Amino acid sequence: MPKDVILTADGLEKLKAELALLQGDKRREVAQRIKEAREFGDITENSEYDDAKNEQAMLEARIAQVEERLRSATVVDAKDVSTDSVQVGSVVNVKDEATGKAQRFTIVGSPEAKPPERLSYESPVGKALLGHKRNDVVDVPLPNGKTLKLKITKIDVGL
Repeated sequence: MPKDVILTADGLEKLKAELALLQGDKRREVAQRIKEAREFGDITENSEYDDAKNEQAMLEARIAQVEERLRSATVVDAKDVSTDSVQVGSVVNVKDEATGKAQRFTIVGSPEAKPPERLSYESPVGKALLGHKRNDVVDVPLPNGKTLKLKITKIDVGL
């Protein structure tokens, strides 16, 4: 059962554009490479042909992955995002309680994550921040067993 993919409207458009590129230009490029490799003769010992066929398999797998993401996508609308608590689509300003260092994160779905500024809601920090309000101190478990304490100083709409 595929899990839901949460995207912003911008992320949805980027996925659609990627799919169009993969299904159009990229498919034609790979088909052309296969055609040219076949012209070299016997395909049983033709490394160019094997490479092109492998590239085609990877391309088709990526197309299937993007199509599945689009089918199971839930788009977060800016008008549905509140500044009361952290949710997907929120821009969160936090302050590290130990160091005093301020950081700003946008909470997004996994396909759009680009750490450190765009964090997935499934990441340790994103997961810890979800549902919390301004001035809450959130404990973020770290892989080394320690805990990072982040104080939420501001929540904005980031879409």
